[in-house]
Amino acid sequence: MADLLGSILSSMEKPPSLGDQETRRKAREQAARLKKLQEQEKQQKVEFRKRMEKEVSDFIQDSGQIKKKFQPMNKIERSILHDVVEVAGLTSFSFGEDDECRYVMIFKKEFAPSDEELDSYRRGEEWDPQKAEEKRKLKELAQRQEEEAAQQGPVVVSPASDYKDKYSHLIGKGAAKDAAHMLQANKTYGCGEAPVGAGEGRGQEHSMGGGEARPEHRTPRPSHPPLCPQCPWPTRGTHAPLKRP
Repeated sequence: MADLLGSILSSMEKPPSLGDQETRRKAREQAARLKKLQEQEKQQKVEFRKRMEKEVSDFIQDSGQIKKKFQPMNKIERSILHDVVEVAGLTSFSFGEDDECRYVMIFKKEFAPSDEELDSYRRGEEWDPQKAEEKRKLKELAQRQEEEAAQQGPVVVSPASDYKDKYSHLIGKGAAKDAAHMLQANKTYGCGEAPVGAGEGRGQEHSMGGGEARPEHRTPRPSHPPLCPQCPWPTRGTHAPLKRP
């Protein structure tokens, strides 16, 4: 009988020690706090969703608004807002570099943003429709000018005047044509055309003057005193002879 009672007592679990009881108590308290936090977070999400639904509804009913920018949100809040906007039939985009500082913009379907507007928001710039329209017109003008230039082909630069046309009224068309051939040959071998009018003025003056125009002649000034015809040495202009040194 004693052996049977001893075996029964040995098979029974020992009562938990004081340390084990404290550990279990802390575990139960931690689980309760976690559950409470989860319930609070869930309630906050519900309240946030209701608030976003109201703001989106007010935005839809306001005919004067075509887009709306929200304050920066965390990833969970942005996800909720995107879902609300999609259910309402609108368009939404997120902008910003830092994940915690990204914000959401919503647009009405009939006023969906263009690619240029989206690029402006991604660069952190404000969208100005007037400046964007001016930029678009300038771009179209430049493109149209390039197309017209491509259709016209390369520009052929022609000389301002032809040699034979330039002098045909003076020497005749036949002679002008021969002179033009000679001028082309001179250019080929490195000789340039003499400047127009060079030497013409003197020839015309000579012709009009009957060949009488001559260069002015000046008598050179003697470099030593004149000699006296009566004395074999120089004088000062009088008959008195100069003293030799």
